[in-house]
Amino acid sequence: MALRHMAARCAFAALCVSATPAVVSAADSEAYVEVAIGSKAFTESVILAEILTGLASSAGAHARHQRQLGGTRIVWRALLDGQVDAYPEYTGTLFREILAGDDRAGQTPLGEILASYGLRVSAPLGFNNSYALGVRRTRAAELDIERISDLQAHPALAFGFGNEFLDRGDGWPGLRDHYGLPQNNVRGLDHDLAYRAIEAGTLDVIDLYTTDAEIAYYDLLALDDDQAFFPNYDAVIVYRADLETRAPRVVAALRRLEGRIDAPTMIGMNARVKLDQARESAVAADFLSSSMDTEMAATGESAWRQFWRHTLEHLILVGMSLSAAILLAIPLGIVAARRPRTGRAILGVTGILQTIPSLALFVFMIPLLGIGGPPAVVALFLYSLLPIVQNTYAGLHDIPGPIRESAIALGLPAAARLRIVELPMATRSILAGIKTAAVINVGTATLAALIGAGGYGQPILTGIRLDNVSLILQGAVPAATLALLVQGGFGLIERRLLPRPLHGAGLTR
Repeated sequence: MALRHMAARCAFAALCVSATPAVVSAADSEAYVEVAIGSKAFTESVILAEILTGLASSAGAHARHQRQLGGTRIVWRALLDGQVDAYPEYTGTLFREILAGDDRAGQTPLGEILASYGLRVSAPLGFNNSYALGVRRTRAAELDIERISDLQAHPALAFGFGNEFLDRGDGWPGLRDHYGLPQNNVRGLDHDLAYRAIEAGTLDVIDLYTTDAEIAYYDLLALDDDQAFFPNYDAVIVYRADLETRAPRVVAALRRLEGRIDAPTMIGMNARVKLDQARESAVAADFLSSSMDTEMAATGESAWRQFWRHTLEHLILVGMSLSAAILLAIPLGIVAARRPRTGRAILGVTGILQTIPSLALFVFMIPLLGIGGPPAVVALFLYSLLPIVQNTYAGLHDIPGPIRESAIALGLPAAARLRIVELPMATRSILAGIKTAAVINVGTATLAALIGAGGYGQPILTGIRLDNVSLILQGAVPAATLALLVQGGFGLIERRLLPRPLHGAGLTR
């Protein structure tokens, strides 16, 4: 009996010992969770995402910020697909743009609608960043304009709007119809560049975010929305519902931000980044320290570290996409040269791919491959096919007839003729196609930053957003230099691979 009790006590003790690590593991497992915070390609979104990243890190998670992912639809798709776990959004954008096709919008609470998408939404963060139309104060006084409806009397005014505002239902199309505005001189441009245009006098009216620091800096008047077209755009956090299960402490930390940022505070943070050129991470760290008693390391890389990181990212994008294109495009070019009917189809399809705008091609890849490197590599691969296919086809097709006939007369089989005679004769043309594809690839890869793939496009995109020419040059100059190096490198390869008798000589029929 004593032995039985002893055995039971030992078993109980063993169970406790074995259970303890499990309990500790469950308690500590959240420290190992990865949380991705997304942001759109404008300053306020980046600052808010940096704050959210700091809060998630303070809860013990490994938090990373997927910066400047583009417009609303790209970040929303990334959230739905699980590429990001949370991002800052605005209630007006949710109702008027994202959920515009949902019949429940406006009748059902926002939280209930988002729950059907597997999402959750926080309470407002404390400020409303609405749209507005802005005019220079001197110009507004000259034309006696104070309200949006006053614009009806001035059809010749030049309007310039951010590209997203130009097409959104809660942007220019809806505003024009709501107020009956007659203006036809309306152009689309980057939101941040619009401020420079209105300062230079090339535009009369632009769209504003009401928490933009530039409104006061450029002495602009935000016209009164006297017919109440724009809804409230209360800042909120939208996050995936599964985050509440995976990382409840992170969710609790993120929701600490509710009601903590008023409009003057947000305008001040925007001003520090846009006007004083402070880093978003430093501004976010200062806010967390002063307003939420949370310490966050203001991470920042040196210029050289950023340069080498962007270089590596760019080389990976270009190298992977170009290598894959070479492996596929040369065989396709060979098939096109040997089978005319199939060749016309191959050249037609690759030609159509080349006509698709590069940014559109990047975006088309997102539903299939998400954000970041994979969709960028696939898009660049597709863009690289045509020059290589076309030049391979042309090089083989233009081989003089007598040379072909001599190879056949020697009894060489088709594969041997291709390897020994035709491909060497077409080398110059094929390499020219690869060189062209490589140079195009290097330049086009800068757009990959818009979908979170990094590379030299990252400083260019940030420089445009912050109106910082130095940052733009940090991406543009290395990209141009890399293109020249690629072109020179393929020139050297051509001299090494081209048969010596063909150096400096061209083929004629």
